[in-house]
This record gives sequence, structure tokens and C-alpha cells, in this order.
Amino acid sequence: MPVHVYWGDDTTALEHAVTDLARKVLDPAWESFNLQRLDGQQGDGATLALTTVRMAPFGGGGRLVHVASSPFCERCPPELLAALTTALPRIPHNCHLLLTSVNKPDGRLKSTKLLSNVATVKSFLQPAVWDRQGQRQMVQRAARAAGVTMEPAAEAALAEAVGSDSGRLAGELEKLDLYSDGNTVTAEAVAALVGTTSQTGLQVGEALLHNRIPTALHLLDELLRTNEPALRIQASLVSQVRGWLWVSLMTAAGEKDAQAIAKAAGFGNPKRVYVLLRQVRGCPPKRLQQLLTALLELEWSLKQGTPPGQAFREHLLPLAQVRHSG
Repeated sequence: MPVHVYWGDDTTALEHAVTDLARKVLDPAWESFNLQRLDGQQGDGATLALTTVRMAPFGGGGRLVHVASSPFCERCPPELLAALTTALPRIPHNCHLLLTSVNKPDGRLKSTKLLSNVATVKSFLQPAVWDRQGQRQMVQRAARAAGVTMEPAAEAALAEAVGSDSGRLAGELEKLDLYSDGNTVTAEAVAALVGTTSQTGLQVGEALLHNRIPTALHLLDELLRTNEPALRIQASLVSQVRGWLWVSLMTAAGEKDAQAIAKAAGFGNPKRVYVLLRQVRGCPPKRLQQLLTALLELEWSLKQGTPPGQAFREHLLPLAQVRHSG
């Protein structure tokens, strides 16, 4: 049955998969007639999709109905479940229903069980910032998909440089392929073309966590010299600190279940909780709250036009004094 369920937080890889499916299903000459994109969270989008996908395609090729932010595997009310049950057996062989979502399908739902029996289910998960092996595998998959051949050392260097950022990975692979003129990409090519902003950014966060403010500022200067946007650095640091703060607050409140902490913090992988727990050991929630406040004030300063180097120093240097006096 032509039903597909794609889910995961690696939106770049997921969108590539959606594009690939569209190429296989649709006749380019009839694409505007046979491709429907609906928002499953808006109005009757989900119900409309179940009606549309049962209509024969126009002209050549097939029909593709894509429901983004699909509700079918997350919170499917009885009336929507009934409509899904009725529609699935009646979908023509040349019509495809594609359901996409960031969240993992809830296996407890009747709708999820129904779909799992008939649909092609694929996951697209970004590796965690601490998952080096997962990041290396992400590089390997992306390189294969792009038709780019890489030396093992080049794979490792690129994984270290981009971390879990699949969007940046796609751009870097394109540059490396052009630079190498279709030949095998070497570690030297990666060193010449790709910065190491991902891992350096993580090091900045860890330095701030442990109150090594001079080290953090030095690393920030390196990032700025490589033309890394200051607001992107700030957003990455906010994401790190928020994760630490969630784990710190919940464990301080007595929560020990990693699954519960991961769900509350919005982590896709509960294993990440154990890593963050080790990182924040000995760091009180108050310290993390002060750090998060400083980073949010830093964002305002950058958006007001303060030079990045000056803004980072003005908002991060006082943290060392707070820690010392506390």
C-alpha cells in the first residue's frame, strides 16, 4: 500500500527523502496537479488529505499527498481514526499518502498500530552532540546519497567539523565535491575548506559551564575569526545551557527517570540525559540560570548592533565574578 510515515528531527535529511519520493511518484509535467501539501495541525488538513489521496491522478505519473506535522501518530481523535481506517484500503495504487512529523510515532495509539501494518516507516534522527559515531555515520550516509567519495580520514574530519548539523553538512559536501572535481575527497581538502565551528562551539559551552571564562572568550575569538555568525554561536550556546538547566532542575527536584527528563526537555534520545548529568555534576541550577540570562541578554545586545567581540566580553566576563563571589 502506498503509505509512508517519515519522522525525526533531522529536517534536512527528511526533506531530501520527501523530494526523492516526489521524484519517484510524480510526472514533472503534471506535478502542479498531483502534488498536495497540507498542514496536519491546521483546520481539517488531515481529513482533507484522506479524501484527496483517494482521487485518481491527473495525466501521467501518480499523486502524492503530503501531510506535514501529521497528527495521526501523536494524538489521533476517534473521528480521525475512523476516517483513516476507512481511507487506507481505498487508496489507489498510484496515489501515495506521506505523513511527516518531528516526533516519534506513539506506539500505544490505534492509529499508529494501523499505519505500522501498511506503511513504510523511516526515521531521520540527528545524532546527539556527544554521539561521535552517529555523526560519522551521518556523514557517510550523506556522502553516499550525494555520490561523493571520501577518505576515512576526511569523513572523520568532516564529522568533527559539522557535528550534528545536517544542513551545514549538505553544503560542505557540495563544496568539497566541486573542490575535488569528482575525485575522492581528502582530509587535506576538508581542512582547507571546512572550519571546525561545531566542536569549538561545544568547547565554548563547556568552558562557560566550568567557569573558564578566559578560555571561552579565546574560543569565541577563534570562531569569530572564521566568520561564524555571532547570533548562531549565541543560539547554539543557549541550546546547550537550556539542556543542562532542564536536567539540573529536574534532578534537583528528585526526578530520576531519564525518559521523563528527556520528554520534558524535548530530547529525542534519553541517553543524552546521562551525558548531561555527568557534565552538570557539581554545578547548581542557579549558576546555569545566571548563564542562560547572560546569553539571552547577549542576544539583545548583538541585535542592537554591539560588535560581537565586545558583546561577548560585556556579558560573559561578569559571570566569573558572580561565581567567585557566590
